[in-house]
Amino acid sequence: MSAPPRTANDDWTVRRVLEWTIRHLQERGSETPRLDAEVLLAHAWGCPRIQLYTRYDEPLPPEVRAAMRELVKRRAAAEPVAYLVGRREFFSLDFEVQPGVFIPRPSTETLVVEALKLMEQWDAPRILDLCTGSGCIAVTLAHAHTGAAVTAVDLHPLAVAVAQRNAARHDVAQRVTLLLGDLYAPLPPGETFDLIVSNPPYVREDELPNLPPDVREHEPLLALSAGTDGLDVVRRIVAGLSSRLRAPGNLLIELSPEHAPEAHRLLTATGLFRTVDLVRDLDRVERVLRGVR
Repeated sequence: MSAPPRTANDDWTVRRVLEWTIRHLQERGSETPRLDAEVLLAHAWGCPRIQLYTRYDEPLPPEVRAAMRELVKRRAAAEPVAYLVGRREFFSLDFEVQPGVFIPRPSTETLVVEALKLMEQWDAPRILDLCTGSGCIAVTLAHAHTGAAVTAVDLHPLAVAVAQRNAARHDVAQRVTLLLGDLYAPLPPGETFDLIVSNPPYVREDELPNLPPDVREHEPLLALSAGTDGLDVVRRIVAGLSSRLRAPGNLLIELSPEHAPEAHRLLTATGLFRTVDLVRDLDRVERVLRGVR
């Protein structure tokens, strides 16, 4: 990162570094250059992001400038901010993430909101979270409902390890059981659940080359790719429901809006559900498939 243009006050202040970084990242294709710059600088300085606003005219120590230069260089090369700082906020909770683990998205909060509504009917709901990744869904649900017991499954050992640490970080490790394996395979025989949730891979193979560079080049392919139509994993989740979802019980699956009609048809065709519908997110697109058994 080269120096910002010199001014009458030549100090490397918070304001000057942020202004230059925002322009630099914007030129290199960041969709959220201000947020990126602020998160990176707060991380480099070891302070909450809100403190940057009260320290705008404060010069940065040399070691902070050096750390910031390296972070901005890596971000300009499309490395995700979450991997650079090792964490991502989700549903107002702080989650560890690292390369090889899918980064939580705001879009998944729609699924969490719907799950929390459904969970109100039980004092001690039993929940299954498939393709848990960082554990953001499982941990958030357990954190919000003190009676919930959550089983979370992922195929990648690194994701399971990170999810375990996130459960411990938010004091729900005693109520979140992490299992390594493929969907229902690691579950004990006969175990059933009141609510099954999942944010599975749902990117079509032909879409992968067109993903943003920070996703395509850095996030795990295993958490993204789902066959020629993006529904391979959804089909497998639906196929195993009958022996794992209690009646009454509920299913929530995040999906791409373009897959919504076919996913709705797949779930309806099972004949397991009294109602099947699609939940829209804040952008008014169909984001979550919901089935009520």
